[in-house]
Amino acid sequence: MSHTSSLPPVISLWPEGAPGALGTSPNDIPTLTAYLPAPEKRNGASMLVLPGGGYGGLASHEGKDFAGWLASHGITCYVLQYRLGSHGYHHPCMLNDAARGLRVVRAFARRDGLDPARIGIIGSSAGGHLASTLLTHFDAGQPGSSDPIEHESSRPDLGILCYPVISGVTFPHQGSFINLLGENPPADLVRHLSNELHVTAQTPPTFIWHTAADPTVPVENAFLFASALRAAGVPFDLHVYEKGGHGLGLPSTNKNAPPWDADCLYWLRQRGFLTPM
Repeated sequence: MSHTSSLPPVISLWPEGAPGALGTSPNDIPTLTAYLPAPEKRNGASMLVLPGGGYGGLASHEGKDFAGWLASHGITCYVLQYRLGSHGYHHPCMLNDAARGLRVVRAFARRDGLDPARIGIIGSSAGGHLASTLLTHFDAGQPGSSDPIEHESSRPDLGILCYPVISGVTFPHQGSFINLLGENPPADLVRHLSNELHVTAQTPPTFIWHTAADPTVPVENAFLFASALRAAGVPFDLHVYEKGGHGLGLPSTNKNAPPWDADCLYWLRQRGFLTPM
């Protein structure tokens, strides 16, 4: 990864090939796509964006749309194309891609004069599960690695979870877990990736929103993670809106979506990720 003032639009996470890759097609190459704020708006914060899609696809309205929205508020954004169950991948490939993505974004922040201590993650639905997995299964980096990217911590500084899949044990979204783990996975592996069970005091502050009427991922998933954060003493915002379905995206492009974007911007400002008004 060369030191340049302008980022390429699409960045391979592992230029020499991803660990565990099954081939060399675009489906086998996890990437980041950069969405950069105008230079005069850039505020030093960065965000890794994880679209949803049940670990079987990647929903662009939860990727580029979210990145464009946050970039318009000064946050440097990168949309992660992570490997999917529909292409033959299972855990830990998805988590490895997300962790590597976070490390790359942090390394880029250092390189580009941004703040390496303001690196957030936003994920929707199954992308919310992947985000919550990284929020609870991060590491401090590998200082002995020959790859400087691996020296970086994979711990996000905050998380945003949009109608997230959280648990494979309680109120699970079965399709996501089948794509993630395959059919009939061991019970201990399901528990390992039921992220409400792995929140600690080190879990980053998290904003969570869901709708009570969600017919796809039960709202109890949001309650489970928020309750675990509360028990661990981790700051959080929880917003449950009465009406609305699943996969809603932004209110600006979907009139059925609640005004979560305004609530989220308020929270990001409180957390120091936006320039105060």
